[in-house]
Amino acid sequence: MTIRKICVVTGTRSEYGLFFPILKGIKKSGQLQLQLIASTMHLSREFGLTYKQIEEDGFVIDETIENLLAADSKSATAKTTGLATILLSDAFNRLKPDIILLLGDRYETFAAATTAMLMNIPIAHIHGGEITEGAVDEQIRHAITKMSYLHFTSTEEYRQRIIQMGEAPSRVFKSGAPGIDNILNFSLLSKKELENSLNWRFGLRTALFTYHPVTLENSDVESDMDKIFQALSESDCNVLFTYANADDSGRLINQKIETFCQENLEKYKVVKNLGQQRYLSAMKLVDLLIGNTSSGIIEAASYHKPVVNIGSRQKGRLQSGNVIDCSISKLSEAIQLAQSDAFISNCQHITNIYGDGVSAPLIVSQLESVTLSIFKKFVDMER
Repeated sequence: MTIRKICVVTGTRSEYGLFFPILKGIKKSGQLQLQLIASTMHLSREFGLTYKQIEEDGFVIDETIENLLAADSKSATAKTTGLATILLSDAFNRLKPDIILLLGDRYETFAAATTAMLMNIPIAHIHGGEITEGAVDEQIRHAITKMSYLHFTSTEEYRQRIIQMGEAPSRVFKSGAPGIDNILNFSLLSKKELENSLNWRFGLRTALFTYHPVTLENSDVESDMDKIFQALSESDCNVLFTYANADDSGRLINQKIETFCQENLEKYKVVKNLGQQRYLSAMKLVDLLIGNTSSGIIEAASYHKPVVNIGSRQKGRLQSGNVIDCSISKLSEAIQLAQSDAFISNCQHITNIYGDGVSAPLIVSQLESVTLSIFKKFVDMER
């Protein structure tokens, strides 16, 4: 029996967390061989050298791609993407994978898809078909879809959108979101264990905050963060902050967070990289989530947590009923609403539309059995 080589390319802590149950499934499969490439933020000391977490989880990293430029600008992002393309071509040559498995919509993911397509390596893509109108991720995600042969979507609506883009229905599978698998399968920390790990204490109310750059807007990031901090100061919440991604202005956001937390170290705590166990434990234990990250839209619903989603970065993404969308100017009011008895009660009765935690087995099964090709025919919709 020929073993099929599945090459996974990961560039961020959050993306790796979503990959985690799938990596475990590939590793256990008798028909698949896992090849793992760590790139971008994973190799950056500034963002916590998260490749170490991958190794601690028991995975072997076959190739490392040091492509992240230190500058905090759009031009640096473009150059980082170009460097990833160059380095990944060498890595793919050495590894000779049968399938490149990608997740999401980041620029290093786009580089991996472009490289694989030009090298005639079939691509399988997870989390396609979604809408996030406020970020360049939107265009990247759809571009990766058109370069990919096999698709795994988190909802049926997203599956239909990929079919609308001309992809054959037989190659588009509704798998659900793999992040839900983690929620069901991870052994989480108690409140005391998490507090000891953080060397920090929860308050009467505690929020988990993650805010990434809104890459399609030319807003004043520094001013925006000051307004957000003002709203957080006015709330009665202790706040656990995580770092923004390495996008244009991400470093500025992280610097502002570090400075803000110094104002009150008992009330505020920033951690570069919580890791999956601590992040999911925090999500379960806090009273609400604040920011603009996809985990607030997708995973938090499984914990029935109120979420305050700031701005346009996630605009268009399907929601389960636990999310309050707001502008920065209305953040204080949104936080108050999220803490109201009525909204908290409403969140207890929602169902997470992104699945029930069995995504990874379905994806692994298809990777084992699918007939591979680099040839695709555009499928017109019936008129």
